[in-house]
Amino acid sequence: MKDVEQNASLWKYLSENLGIPESEWQISPFRGGFSNLTFGIEAHGKKWVLRRPPLGKKISKAHDMVREFRILQALEKAGYHKIPKPILCCEDESIWEAPFFVMEHVEGPILRNKMPEAQHLPSSFFRHLSAHSLDVLLELHQLDLDQSGLGKLGKSEGYMVRQVTGWADRYDNAQTEEILDMSNLASWLKEHIPTDEMVGFIHNDFKYDNLVLSSWEKPEVIAVLDWEMATVGDPRMDLGTLLAYWAEAKDPEILKMFNLSYAEGNFTREEVIEYYAKHSSISLDNVSFYYAFGLFKVGVIAQQIYQRHLQGFAPDSRFAELIHVVKACAKLAIQSILTNRI
Repeated sequence: MKDVEQNASLWKYLSENLGIPESEWQISPFRGGFSNLTFGIEAHGKKWVLRRPPLGKKISKAHDMVREFRILQALEKAGYHKIPKPILCCEDESIWEAPFFVMEHVEGPILRNKMPEAQHLPSSFFRHLSAHSLDVLLELHQLDLDQSGLGKLGKSEGYMVRQVTGWADRYDNAQTEEILDMSNLASWLKEHIPTDEMVGFIHNDFKYDNLVLSSWEKPEVIAVLDWEMATVGDPRMDLGTLLAYWAEAKDPEILKMFNLSYAEGNFTREEVIEYYAKHSSISLDNVSFYYAFGLFKVGVIAQQIYQRHLQGFAPDSRFAELIHVVKACAKLAIQSILTNRI
């Protein structure tokens, strides 16, 4: 935080491009995320959000700020309005050691995990939010890729093969101890990749704490956040990731740290699948594969952050617990495969 406040180049750049004197800026970090760094900036009664990659080594396109900015631009062009408006992108690394971008600040509550307010929310709140959030995801999956330019932001052919092998490689590179269930899961996924592929634009990190809501009374999703992993791919893979984050009351406690989907009133994972299938033309016959893949991916992401924590690049004390997330994800995926239940 101190480095940000004392970064004269950053304040000069923002002032020149947004037309506000350097002395009038205020900045504060957002907590809650596990990946890219996000800050709230304010001046003259206006608010923006600034995003940049984490400190230390850059990791693939998940930390590509220029790409995320262009995704927001393409979504805006496609008529998908549930996004923060992209404002400004800086590719000059001399300003802040890495590219960063500025977007509008969307006012509204965000359903963080274990927040006090959630204890007083009725089951009807979560029932409505379950359905409406899936409607928002379905709208994304049904966007026209060609007219908007979204089709240029990823390669659909061979997507599932690339995803499975890519995440398996990332796990190998981030591994800090032997976890047999993760190794077995990676092998199973490689051997059971579906041959039928579907194409759509997918978010890849769709969960409650990435949604800005209209109010606590009747929650409507007004903006989806964190587009860093969005791409062209198979919508069922996106659904699998959502299901991996969609913890239920019976699930291990460690997996409830990401999403309040376990609160009373929420859809179960089976109900999520039924709702999605009813409102789309997409076949979900092999949904166990996509769920297992989603759990593997969440496990790998946790492993990557845990490795960075051990290396000193991610000092947040929360990250020390992520190795238990890796193990729980692998165990739940293996259990789902063996029982053929979600």
